[in-house]
Amino acid sequence: MSDTVPVRDGADAALDYSFEEMMTVTAARALGNGTTCFVGIGLPSQAANLARLTHAPEVVLIYESGTVQTRPEVLPLSIGDGELCETALTTVSVPEMFRYWLQGGRIDVGFLGAAQVDRYANLNSTLIGDYRNPKVRLPGGGGAPEIGTHSREVFIMLKHSKRTFVRDVDFITTLGFGRDGQARAQLPPQTASHVGRGPTKVITDLCVLAPEAGSNELVVVSIHPGVSRDRIRDATGWEIRFSDRVEVTPAPDARSLEALRALKARTEAHHDSAQADFTASAKE
Repeated sequence: MSDTVPVRDGADAALDYSFEEMMTVTAARALGNGTTCFVGIGLPSQAANLARLTHAPEVVLIYESGTVQTRPEVLPLSIGDGELCETALTTVSVPEMFRYWLQGGRIDVGFLGAAQVDRYANLNSTLIGDYRNPKVRLPGGGGAPEIGTHSREVFIMLKHSKRTFVRDVDFITTLGFGRDGQARAQLPPQTASHVGRGPTKVITDLCVLAPEAGSNELVVVSIHPGVSRDRIRDATGWEIRFSDRVEVTPAPDARSLEALRALKARTEAHHDSAQADFTASAKE
């Protein structure tokens, strides 16, 4: 199957978009205007900033480095990117960020990615393979475990493949619903009062998944245009199930695609220029 999908918008003008653009626009639409969102770097950052540039101009974007209501012109390379601080309403200390904002229950949505996700929405960003003798060591959790625990709800954004969508993650870095899907339900009341709902959406380049009521196993609730059920099955490391009412994900509109492509072009030009400046100064 091609990496681009031709569709038509309301004006009947042909639009071509990639599956990655489909995923990003879908994830952006999940954020409402005025939402306070704790943003992870990478695809979640791209989607959150697209939301800010289109339908949700008052979304409050918070990054782990302590930047509050940041409005970057280009996508940050990391949470320490100066672009975040320069465009933020304010910057607070990391302890204040976690204690007051996150643990204080002031974050509506935590937006995360990872190396692996399993059928109960547990995330792994620690290692691949056996813990004592891993095949690959990954960067680790950073603030993701706390974001996944204390945000009122969590959106997960990942590209869909068997390597990423596994039956059981090799290591639980960030709790979804535990190994049996019931970990959050089993928390004692004094702990549960400080814990959010957990993952409510998993948005991929093929579909949208959500935890099934009761079991909390991820099931497909929406399929992107041009994607078949067989393709989703082939890209998932467990026997994926589909909701009784599976919707067709709305295709990207022209405004969203234009804003996304402009954002990525600005980002690429900015980082290319910075790299050129660094190379030139190193030669002097």
